[in-house]
Amino acid sequence: MKKTLALLLAGVIALSATACTSSTSASSAAGPAAGSQAASGAAEKKLKIGIVQLVEHPALDAAYKGFVDGLAEAGYVDGKNITLDYQNAQGEQPNCQTIASKLVNDKSDLILAIATPAAQAVANTTKDIPVLVTAVTDPADAKLVASNEKPGGNVTGTSDLTPVAEQMKLLKQLLPNAKKVAMLYCSSETNSKFQVDIAKKSAAELGLESVDATVSNSNEIQQVVQSLVSKVDAIYAPTDNMIAAGMATVSMVAQPAKLPIIVGESGMVDNGGLATYGINYYDLGLLTAKQAVKILKDGAKPADMPIEYSTNCDLTINKEVAEKIGVTIPQELLDKAGASSTASK
Repeated sequence: MKKTLALLLAGVIALSATACTSSTSASSAAGPAAGSQAASGAAEKKLKIGIVQLVEHPALDAAYKGFVDGLAEAGYVDGKNITLDYQNAQGEQPNCQTIASKLVNDKSDLILAIATPAAQAVANTTKDIPVLVTAVTDPADAKLVASNEKPGGNVTGTSDLTPVAEQMKLLKQLLPNAKKVAMLYCSSETNSKFQVDIAKKSAAELGLESVDATVSNSNEIQQVVQSLVSKVDAIYAPTDNMIAAGMATVSMVAQPAKLPIIVGESGMVDNGGLATYGINYYDLGLLTAKQAVKILKDGAKPADMPIEYSTNCDLTINKEVAEKIGVTIPQELLDKAGASSTASK
């Protein structure tokens, strides 16, 4: 009996020891692994930056590239410590609202809106997430901020306000005999209307008569430009997104009619415009990236960050277009264009 009890007791002790050993082993294995995974998860947490761009054209594309490159220079690299969610609305304003809702619902840490309609869609969708805008002519006029000096909300960014008065002087210098100029722009783009108002005032001061030539969608561009042939001496197109995206169509009608087009930015010159005196959109993107770093790294608040402006302006002349339409470029302008950071074509 004693031997039996002793054997039973030894078995119980052995089982208890085994159970304790297994439990301790499992705990040791799970503990460090779980801790390591948690630490790894914290280390790999990436900031989400949502981006909505109204449409593809050289100016907006350059602003986007400048923004991405500027972030990379500051150590924020897509796929490494940030995730960029780039969305293009393909020129459709309703798409901007859909994209804005997606980026907000995805809990982006910051949203970049490229062009005024995209910016308005995002600003109307969130009052909490920091929003940067770029390629917006006048954020205050577009009702995006309380004032350009003191935004006061969750929106700030950079303006692409070009030297419109200088562009009109350039038109007069290139076309001294011009009497009437058409203002070609999309009627629904507030940024374009803002620039055209400045252009009209400058045109009047230069003795030029101006007439509106507006479109409401891209399908109207060819017909509207065709209607200007033989009625005006030149066309002025500001940094209007619809016209910029449709410059090939504008040029297709204007060049055979020898109708010069002074435009708002260099990408439009490359696509058939005669000349511009405008800002560098890549630099504008870099400037916007610096604002993003201030928000993401330094904890700056958009409400306290004034709208910033690019001070780099370049003279760009398309000499090939000038030859086709019979416009002689003064040597002083050719020299100035050649000396600028944007080479003339």
